[in-house]
Amino acid sequence: MTDNPKSQPQGNAEKDPENWVTGDEKMTGAQASYLKTLCEEAGEEFDDGLTKAEASERIDALKRESGRG
Repeated sequence: MTDNPKSQPQGNAEKDPENWVTGDEKMTGAQASYLKTLCEEAGEEFDDGLTKAEASERIDALKRESGRG
């Protein structure tokens, strides 16, 4: 096995949002749009003040709850 992360791009593609370097920045426009859609479908309140990491975790949770993920 090699230490080159490019040799296994799939295993290197996902990081825990808690370990993201930019995780504490405001969520992206794409995240906000998708999260708003998921919240509307789930009948839950949309929080526009989430960070990138928080939004990612919320999206994952709503996808699991709705059966999308």
